Amino acid sequence: MTALVLLPGLMCDAGLWQGLLPQLEATGPVTFGDLSQGESVEEMAASVLECCPPEFVLVGFSMGGFVAREIARQVPHRIRGLVLIATSSAADSVMQSQFKATVAGKLEQDSGPFRGLSHRAIKLSLGQQHEDDPQLVQQILDMSLRLGRETWIRQLLMARNSDSHLLADIRCPTLVIAAADDRMRSLAESRALCEAIPDAEFRLVEDSGHMLPLEQPQRLAAILTEWINTCITRR
Repeated sequence: MTALVLLPGLMCDAGLWQGLLPQLEATGPVTFGDLSQGESVEEMAASVLECCPPEFVLVGFSMGGFVAREIARQVPHRIRGLVLIATSSAADSVMQSQFKATVAGKLEQDSGPFRGLSHRAIKLSLGQQHEDDPQLVQQILDMSLRLGRETWIRQLLMARNSDSHLLADIRCPTLVIAAADDRMRSLAESRALCEAIPDAEFRLVEDSGHMLPLEQPQRLAAILTEWINTCITRR
């Protein structure tokens, strides 16, 4: 059996992975990493490590990919494999950082009830074929409401620096997965990430935007279990 630790993305929680669990739990015990604590990638990594098993395959989605790579650097001897989904090693641009700071500032000044992520932001995170799916939109909104305003502000203000210069140091088996219709992270970013990690493998999932675990849960679970059974369990 292979233990898995799953890290969500920005304003996501364990609900992100529910559609994959029937298949993933057949490979071994699953731990959900909580990224609602900590004000830096390093602090988030330290918080997640407090609840991790001795050895595990680490799966990071989007922002969780940054945290996953930091964990792999902190405890390389405990990582049996690394999976990076819809993520990048690129730093936020100056414009992105300024935009996030502006949004955080407005949230801090707003004394009204927190309404979660905006409908526009949710639609952008989904592929065009799924952006009007009421169930998917509600799932994403519900996760943001559960996490709340303070977590949203912390995650917006967290520095997301490039770790491209450290990728060559990753020595565990690594799988990079991209979504063909991702409007948040480009295919070029995913391919560059894969090419910079020694012997990393790449998979592309069609008919999905950025929210791959929600849009194509069965396909993603099949890719993960096949890779774990082939590259990890038999090692």
